[in-house]
Amino acid sequence: MLHFHEIIYGPVHSRRLGNSLGINLLPIDAKICTFNCIYCECGFNTTMHEFPMPPRADVKYALEEKLDSLCIENQAIDVITFAGNGEPTIHPEFEKIIDDTIDARNCYCPQAKISVLTNSTQIYRSQIFSSLMKIDMAILKLDSAIDKTLHQIDRPVKSDFSVDWLVENLQHFENKLIIQTMFLHGSCNGEIINNTTEKEISAYLKILQKLKPQKVMIYTIDRETPVKSLKKTSPQELETIARKIKKLGIEVSIST
Repeated sequence: MLHFHEIIYGPVHSRRLGNSLGINLLPIDAKICTFNCIYCECGFNTTMHEFPMPPRADVKYALEEKLDSLCIENQAIDVITFAGNGEPTIHPEFEKIIDDTIDARNCYCPQAKISVLTNSTQIYRSQIFSSLMKIDMAILKLDSAIDKTLHQIDRPVKSDFSVDWLVENLQHFENKLIIQTMFLHGSCNGEIINNTTEKEISAYLKILQKLKPQKVMIYTIDRETPVKSLKKTSPQELETIARKIKKLGIEVSIST
């Protein structure tokens, strides 16, 4: 499995975001997340207390140092992206780190956007919500509109996590809402998993119609997964799903 061994990594080419400079707020040799997704390229979760998260000051210093070197090399970036070894919004200093990042971006690369890839589990917290509203792109996860499938795929740490709760909290983002969805099929622990069936897509489209997101990003498996019996969704299937989303008047991008 892939772990990000630095606070700042890249720039790397992102299928969805272009030339992206990554920020990892999680431990450099562990996977810490409020989900335990069966498809995560970082593998399954690690016991949290064994691995410290980087302090705000270290993140600030590492980011400014990297941005300065990119300026000297005349290397442009499209986006600064919070991702890494788990869920970035669980960092205890997330709000202040976002403020530091906005200041650094404005100083070194004002043309670049700031994005956070988040599984949406912390958006009920006012400080997390307000921080996500400050940035250019809060990209929020919705892998299924059906509770059973969501739990099969994302395996939330909190067993009471539900689609209804998620939709209620996603609505607060209004016209800044960007949804990301991983489509896949296969099996795990003897159960068939497929979030591309007619029933799944029908429920998914109803939620999108209710949320009216600014954009939806759909994608499929690209790297090694901890559950080996998972399979990519074909480009043709993704195109079919995308056409249905577009019919709702919603912008959609596809990464195969």
